[in-house]
Amino acid sequence: MPIIEAHGLTKTYNPDKVPVHALRGVDLTVEKGEFTAIIGPSGSGKTTLLNIIGGLDRPTEGFIKVDGTDLSTLSDNQLIDFRQKNIGFVFQSYNLIPVLNVAENTEFVMLLQKRPKAEREKRVAELLHAVGLDDKMDKRPSELSGGQQQRVAVARALAPKPSFILADEPTANLDSKSAFNLLDIMEQLNREEGITFIFSTHDSRVIERARRVISLVDGQIAKDERR
Repeated sequence: MPIIEAHGLTKTYNPDKVPVHALRGVDLTVEKGEFTAIIGPSGSGKTTLLNIIGGLDRPTEGFIKVDGTDLSTLSDNQLIDFRQKNIGFVFQSYNLIPVLNVAENTEFVMLLQKRPKAEREKRVAELLHAVGLDDKMDKRPSELSGGQQQRVAVARALAPKPSFILADEPTANLDSKSAFNLLDIMEQLNREEGITFIFSTHDSRVIERARRVISLVDGQIAKDERR
């Protein structure tokens, strides 16, 4: 069964005033283990599509299933619970909590899920080792470089063992070395652990690594290339 099945996704903002058609009938299937980039010019619908896949927004028309669950059948509270358990998010702006240290930021979602302390500590140690931050566990975000903060964001996204990771412009604020290090880590997690990554990006450094590139133009899929 595909991880993501979307059919006829349409999203129109301000339908009663000056309508903005962000998506126009998008069909999309994503299988487990993909390393996929969604690309396109500003206003093409990339972020809207990512937000609908992640349950952060709802389509005007069409439906989307994640792990076999039709997101339209979930209430807002059910959708929040579903996101916490099934979807990991990595954002351009890191979105770390300034007053928490690296370990606490990483375990935050598991804390919300009321996972046992021993389980949280074990998972945090594994993930921070995987992203090369074993020696930064007690540091606050302000004490880290941008690349290190984004690696914490990846560890936090992976913590609850989601079905897939959505990454919205994850390398946009990073220098080349930090971006390449982050992509190396993501590729390794994808290849060795089968973690599915879906990127929304303008960054050629991400696009070059992707094994599937979906091009959006004016809210529609113009090209879908597998490598």
